[in-house]
Amino acid sequence: MFRSLAIWGGIERVLVEKMNYLVTTFGEEIYMLTTDQGQHPVAYPLNDDVHFEDLDIRFHQQYRYSVLQRLWKARQLRRLFEQRLAERISHIQPDVIVCTTADPVASIVKVKGDIPLVVESHSIFTRTFGEKGIRQRCAAWLLKKGLKKTACVVALTEGDAVEWRKIHHDVRVIPDMVHLDSPSDEGAACKRVIFVGRLDYQKRVMDIIDIWQRVHPHFPDWQLDIYGEGDEQAEAERMAYALNMNINVHQPTQRIFDRYRESTFLVSVSLFEPFGMVMPEAMSCGLPVIAYDCPYGPADIITDGTDGFLIAQDDKQAFADRMCQLMADENLRRQMGEAAVLSAQRYSAERIMPQWKQLFEEIIH
Repeated sequence: MFRSLAIWGGIERVLVEKMNYLVTTFGEEIYMLTTDQGQHPVAYPLNDDVHFEDLDIRFHQQYRYSVLQRLWKARQLRRLFEQRLAERISHIQPDVIVCTTADPVASIVKVKGDIPLVVESHSIFTRTFGEKGIRQRCAAWLLKKGLKKTACVVALTEGDAVEWRKIHHDVRVIPDMVHLDSPSDEGAACKRVIFVGRLDYQKRVMDIIDIWQRVHPHFPDWQLDIYGEGDEQAEAERMAYALNMNINVHQPTQRIFDRYRESTFLVSVSLFEPFGMVMPEAMSCGLPVIAYDCPYGPADIITDGTDGFLIAQDDKQAFADRMCQLMADENLRRQMGEAAVLSAQRYSAERIMPQWKQLFEEIIH
């Protein structure tokens, strides 16, 4: 159960690859229900054996209205969702339901009957329950109520699981399955730094542009490649042009692993990371990673000083210093890159997906 698989995002990619693995390797029968896909194509290749259906709820419609009308429209859409979901559950008769966003949990528990529900958190607890607006607090109250009728919660990191265990008795930790690739021979010798992610408040692309201004005068022949789109894209493009410091802003690409192999190391300056899938992706291609030690993903993925560097949150000068250290030392880049390749194997499908199979078997039996 997910909103849509229409955009090129980390969550969308990992969900598609997990479903593909379940049907091709384990022979499971998988149904994927979305609420807002509409006529948009699925962004990533989805195996033909995955049953894909859109319930055509289009929750985004509510935001066309003023506040009071929006509340009424949201209620109508929620009822439509529950009606259509109940019909599909009755027809499919699944052994387990997996919900990958918090919003529909309260509705799902109304109509699922005795079928166990697993809630997979792709945000972090403090963001899910930390918003202070009236609407957000009401949604959090409904979610907590709904969680009482769920089989378990799956968190992506142990740090986040600690928080979820405050309100649920059964919280498992299963990191994202990550598509891994292989390094190139030229990666460490390149003079390219890569940033990959949505260009929004969470990923904070403007921070890496600020840090780059401290680095570029010392290494004017290096370039920073930014891949992504989002609310801050126009500002990032404007700053890249105005600074004239070898900053290139690119659209997302399905050939991101080719771009990793053409780069030297990855940078991440996120405000928070439920996991941070681009980090092990890049590491599998031989890239060390420099990242803020934000909640909660980077510290689970990076071994500081071995396959990358963890930087205290918002310490831009320390971040710039570590970038300069790597840029000045090709031997260090090669050494860390080799360690990164080995480290990334922890997130291979062969290591992660059996954990899901075991969880499903425990819940069913």
